Amino acid sequence: MKLSYTLDTLAASLFKYWSVKVNYQLAILEDILQNSAITTLFQPIFDISGQQILGYEALSRGPKSCVLEMPSALFSTAVYFEKISELELLCRSKAIENFVNLKLQGKLFLNVSPKTLLDPCHPKGETLHLVEHFGLAANRVVIEVTEQEKVDDGFLLLKTIGHYRKLGFSIAIDDLGAGYSGLKQWSELCPDYVKIDRYFIDHCDESVVKKEFLKSIIELAKVTNTAVIAEGIERVEELSLLEGLGIMHAQGFLLERPSQFPSTQFNSKQLQGLSFTPPSNQFDQSLVIGRLAVEHVPIDWQTRCKDAHNIFEKNKSIISLAVVNEENAPIGLLHKDQLTEVFAAPYGHALYDKRPVTALMHKQPLVVDENQPLDTVSQQITENDFDIRRHIIITRAGRYLGLAPLRDILKHITAEKIRHAQHANPLTMLPGNVAINEAIESRLRVKNGFSLAYIDLNHFKQFNDLYGYASGDSVIKLLADVTVQACKDVPSFVGHIGGDDFMVVFDNDQAVAVCNTIISNFELQSRAFFTPEHIASGGYWASNREGEKQFVPLLTLSIGVVEPDLDQCINSHQVAALATDAKKEAKRYRHSYLFVCNRRGPAPAVVRLSSDKQAV
Repeated sequence: MKLSYTLDTLAASLFKYWSVKVNYQLAILEDILQNSAITTLFQPIFDISGQQILGYEALSRGPKSCVLEMPSALFSTAVYFEKISELELLCRSKAIENFVNLKLQGKLFLNVSPKTLLDPCHPKGETLHLVEHFGLAANRVVIEVTEQEKVDDGFLLLKTIGHYRKLGFSIAIDDLGAGYSGLKQWSELCPDYVKIDRYFIDHCDESVVKKEFLKSIIELAKVTNTAVIAEGIERVEELSLLEGLGIMHAQGFLLERPSQFPSTQFNSKQLQGLSFTPPSNQFDQSLVIGRLAVEHVPIDWQTRCKDAHNIFEKNKSIISLAVVNEENAPIGLLHKDQLTEVFAAPYGHALYDKRPVTALMHKQPLVVDENQPLDTVSQQITENDFDIRRHIIITRAGRYLGLAPLRDILKHITAEKIRHAQHANPLTMLPGNVAINEAIESRLRVKNGFSLAYIDLNHFKQFNDLYGYASGDSVIKLLADVTVQACKDVPSFVGHIGGDDFMVVFDNDQAVAVCNTIISNFELQSRAFFTPEHIASGGYWASNREGEKQFVPLLTLSIGVVEPDLDQCINSHQVAALATDAKKEAKRYRHSYLFVCNRRGPAPAVVRLSSDKQAV
């Protein structure tokens, strides 16, 4: 009897506590709705390829330090009390108002629950009314439909989404892969964007399954002409993998956290500092994609398909047109053959004549900055399997510059490879003297500061004589490998002068640190070529050029580093002579030595006077 009484009392207490808590949350929710007490945070979505901000996702928060501050508690409470429609409208209104007041550029991504869209009580046309009220164009708003909720009436959802699209809004599927029928929704809704759920981003660099999933999503996106956004990026390794796979739209704490006052400009240094350093290349990177840009006049995103068709008809040589927004930033590429195919179909003109080109354009073309090296662009082309007949879009500071045919790009790259191969060292396949001189001349020409390291093996002839030419060649290849490996994460150019001499051009201030790494790694790895007895003795006895016996130390390196003055040095020969003098200073030591030369210009000419003049 006492136990039953105790349980009844406990149940009554819990029910009372729950009732008080629920009523308290309801009171807070009603206060939020009545006083519009919602704070909007914005998280940028970065377009890595175009080096610009694609847009901002609006994230709503309740009052600070309140039990309903975080979205999970806020929206679940609204659902429980059947006030989700009122809350979402309030959040939407605040997001649009703050987006406009902050004068943010790009797209505004708004989270909308499918159940809210299908709620009969949800006022129709309110989102369009809000954007018109605050002076925001409908084409700058993306409706994010979350994939985590099950929708019973798929046809009604499809009809509702179609209504939003007709009003000019773009559509995105949020949290793809997290919930119900993701691929089915994708195929039916034909979204402009899909946002991959964070689960597949988290440590994707360490999971074969996640990598394959991401690759499949990318392939499907190409077929359906959909832009992919990777959200929830928190690690450098994740960002690096995604960029390598070709996903160019990125969002996450690693790049920028949600804020009331987000970044308004793309900060390329921020992204490069986090993950990407310009890749080391055995060939010079002076040949950039901007040199191949052809200045075709772009068309505005509001251009009608009929007018674009007339442009193609008037100029038969044009096969693609870049589509730009109000800021002259590219948002797509319209292909002549696709437009012609649509118009050739029954009712093609009737259906598309007056529609904007955004309805038929390729929404995810390859967009690259003019300063991208051709090798980097080539890798993006091959990894993404672009149609060889197409063009890529080239930008300058995020704005449209011109188009470049893929066929021309690949022809130029092939020609460059052949030219460099003709002058490459046959032993190491590193660029030879011609390419080294070009690398130096190109930097002198554009006044880009650099350092030059001259690397030379010490005691190589005696080693070659004692251990044989095969071992000598292997040591030279080892030095090449060690040098390339040490330079792979810094902007640099590695060249092989010939024999046991190498040169490295550094485009930053890491020359000394990298050269010290080359010395230590080479000394350690080159020991494998010596007998244990020679290693224990620290060297061996061998004959010098005069036939005299002398003790020869193990292989060491002499490196001379110079930082030429761009005003004093006018050609590559002067820079090379400066580096040669620095290397000679380093060779005065029998052990490995790095000599950093303070002289930055050519040596002054020495004038020798005749004996008669000296007597005067």
